[in-house]
Amino acid sequence: MIKQSTIWRRLDYPGFEAARLELGSDGWSFRGTAVFHIDLKPCRLDYVIQCDLKWHTESVTIDGWMGTEIVRHEIKVDPRGRWYFDGAERPDLDGCVDIDLGFSPSTNTLPIRRLNLGIGDSSPVRAAWVPVPGFELRPLEQVYRRLGVSRYRYESSGGAFVVDLQVDQEGMVIEYPGFWEPPRAERKAANAPI
Repeated sequence: MIKQSTIWRRLDYPGFEAARLELGSDGWSFRGTAVFHIDLKPCRLDYVIQCDLKWHTESVTIDGWMGTEIVRHEIKVDPRGRWYFDGAERPDLDGCVDIDLGFSPSTNTLPIRRLNLGIGDSSPVRAAWVPVPGFELRPLEQVYRRLGVSRYRYESSGGAFVVDLQVDQEGMVIEYPGFWEPPRAERKAANAPI
């Protein structure tokens, strides 16, 4: 069952992403496509993220291309929380619960929904981060703080990166300042009083 779909316009590079959130009998899934231009290379990346009903990442696939390079990666998390990247076990990712795709705002939804923070509360998060370009999976320490009904402060790299996210009632990012925003027609509705 499709729960929600959305589209974002990328701001730091020309591009767009469309994604949909689905609820199945065994958990949640995000399916999306990002099309953008980075380092003089056109890119198209399709992804599928599967989570359990409590928003713990279980598997991720990334397919597409960057310039002339084919991109294909599979990430799996076993029931004991061990991460595997393209079939190889990654002990350095022990303790990670969420995937963070560096090319998509959709993955901020995972810890926001999983943590279910009260206003004023915060929590550290250890995510498995996929940077673009590069695609080498690595751990990333993060902090989420709920500032209001629809606002969260996101920090990573020990506070070196900080941004305030606006989310909808499902916890999906509406605006990620400097990086992602809804296309112009949707932005008017999103800027209505909170």
